[in-house]
Order: sequence, then structure tokens, then C-alpha cells
Amino acid sequence: MNFRNYQTLLLAALVSILSGCSGPVLRGTGDLGVIIERASGSVQIVDSSKFVTIASVQGLGDLSHASLVYSRDGRFAYVFGRDGGLTKVDLLLGAIERRVMQAGNSIGGAISQDGTLVAAQNYSPGGVKVFAAETLELVADVPSVYGDAGLRSKVVGLADAPGGRFVWSLFDAGEIWVGDFSDPKQARIEKFKDIGKQPYDGLITPNGRFYLAGLFGEDGMAMVDLWHPELGARRILNGYGKGEEKLPVYKMPHLRGWAVAGKYAYVPAIGRHEVLVVDTETWLEAGRVKVAGQPVFVIARPDGRQVWVNFAFPDNGNVDVIDVESRKVVKQLAPGKAVLHMEFTPRGESVWISARDDNRVVVYDTASFAQRAVLPAQAPSGIFFTSRAARIGF
Repeated sequence: MNFRNYQTLLLAALVSILSGCSGPVLRGTGDLGVIIERASGSVQIVDSSKFVTIASVQGLGDLSHASLVYSRDGRFAYVFGRDGGLTKVDLLLGAIERRVMQAGNSIGGAISQDGTLVAAQNYSPGGVKVFAAETLELVADVPSVYGDAGLRSKVVGLADAPGGRFVWSLFDAGEIWVGDFSDPKQARIEKFKDIGKQPYDGLITPNGRFYLAGLFGEDGMAMVDLWHPELGARRILNGYGKGEEKLPVYKMPHLRGWAVAGKYAYVPAIGRHEVLVVDTETWLEAGRVKVAGQPVFVIARPDGRQVWVNFAFPDNGNVDVIDVESRKVVKQLAPGKAVLHMEFTPRGESVWISARDDNRVVVYDTASFAQRAVLPAQAPSGIFFTSRAARIGF
């Protein structure tokens, strides 16, 4: 065999070996996202620049009330299932890396500021469990025990906060807890009691300073200033919620969908066909915007120019677009039956909207409102882009 033939054979062998190697596609993660398919226990991994699905991942359990958070690098999604499953999904490989069953009934979670800890909030058994993000090894378990009888409360409104902290609310107890997990083996828990009846959800402001819990059992909200926790919890927006008479509530709004545009927050009003405008410097109501139904998610375009709103039944086929300057609805869209969620691309040129009962996700141009794409999906609900990895409270 001459030298040239030897080179040819060697090159062919190397090509054969390399082509047989499996590994992640060489690409960034900045324009990737995940669509929850609640009916099939699966997720789609999508490219938000090309409007295409690049992978489907099966076997995530009950996703009927699923949410997720991202690792700091945007490669891994931590999916919290209603059945208590916590699943770590590799977006580049399009596969499950790890999965643990950590509770009987779970509705969400958060990831720590430094990306090393993932926390799950649980209805049953009530409490918060904290895991190592790398391995999903349990590192802390905080039961939501309250009162003299030793009962456990459902946990809602879990959010990450600066300083290695998580903050959450106890629905049954009417309390807000702040956990410092900078040393997860010796977590320190600060409890704020008697905040109001039935906190149903919570959020943290984009700067990580204020934690707010919406109250279902009474009008108003509770707020803790995390810069000055010694001041305790205080009430804000008294009387904003259900109004003077009891109003039917067809679906609880999600406070995590607050829209902050400039110094104002746009808040879903419980049971009313209104979005409240709140001054985030004074925490006083600054106005109201009439919309087509009972708001569920109220979400700001990344540049703060628009606020998009979807609704509870029977108006859940519509989406209203509010112009923040005029505080008026300037466009109404009908993406499909049972709109459950909306997500803006990182710079806000497009918005992706899930229409559960039409089994599709519709993409709109946010300047012209033209339809840019339609992606088939099995009963889609939450849509989450990797830009969340760099945001507090997302």
C-alpha cells in the first residue's frame, strides 16, 4: 500500500468515527424556547428566530399546570409537573437528563440567583423542596407547617430573590416566608404572619426588591420589602380586587404575568373586566383600563410600549393589546380557542400565543399584528423562552 492510499483510508476511518459520534448541535441557546403540551406530557423545543420546532421530548408526566425555569446558560429547562415530577431537559440534545418525583402535587418552582439551586413549591405535601441544579439531589426540605395543630399549607407564589433567597406564600395559613439558602444545609426561614386571607399567587419585582402576594380571600395585596424585611408585611391596593359585591371568578389570574412598563405596573383585576395601573413608587392605583374579559395574564412587550392581555372563559379566545401611552386597547386579536399563555421573543418583535383547544401556537408581529407563523402542538399551554434565564423572578 502506498502512502497516498494509506492517507485516504485513514481519512475515511476518521470521518466514519466522527460521524458516529453523537453530541449537541453546535449552536447557541439564546433563541430557543419550550412549549408545554399539557395533554400528552411532552414538550416542544422551538427556535424563535426561524419559527420551527427542533425537537420533541416525551415522558414528563402530568403537565396540566406545568411551568419551568432555565439554567443560567439557557441549555437546561427544569420542568415542574402537576404530579410532583421535576424534570431536567437538555435543549441541545432534545432529551431528559434527569427526573425525580419529589411531591404528590406541585405547581411550579424557581432557580436561585447563582443558578446552583432549584426549588419546587408543593401543594401536597405542603412545603418547598430545594435541589442541586446539577444533579437534582435534594439539599433542603421546608414543610409548610403552621398553627398549633401542625397543619401543612399549600405553597404558592414561589420566587427567587437576590442573596441566595427564595420567597413564597402559604395559601391556607395567610403567611409569607423568606428562605435564605446561601447555606442550603442550614437554611434560615423568616416568617411574616397575618398578611391576609388566601394568598393565591406571588411575584417579585424585576429589581428583586419587592415581593407581592395577591389575596383571594379579601381585597388587596400583601407586600414585603426585601431590602427592609424588618418593616414586616404591609397591605397595598386595598379594595382593588373583587369590588363591593361578590363577583364570579372563572379563572384565577397569574400575578407572575404582571406587566411593568416604566414606573407603572399593569395588574389583572380579580373578577373584573379591567386591568389596574399601579404606580410602583407609591404602590397606589393610578388608573384602570377596560378590557374584553377577566384578565389572566397581563404581559408587557420588552420595550414597555405595549401590554398584552388574555382572558378567562368565556372570553378566552381573545387577546387585547393596550397602548401604554394612551392606556387604551388599540387592537384585539383572536388567536384561537382557549388562549392560555403568551411569550415575547427577547427583544419583543414577535409574540407567541398558545391556543389549547385548537392545538396550535400562533406567532404575531408586534408592530403590524400580522400573523407570522402557526405551529401545531398538542393542547399547548405555557411558552417559555431562554431569555428568562437572565431575569429575576422568571
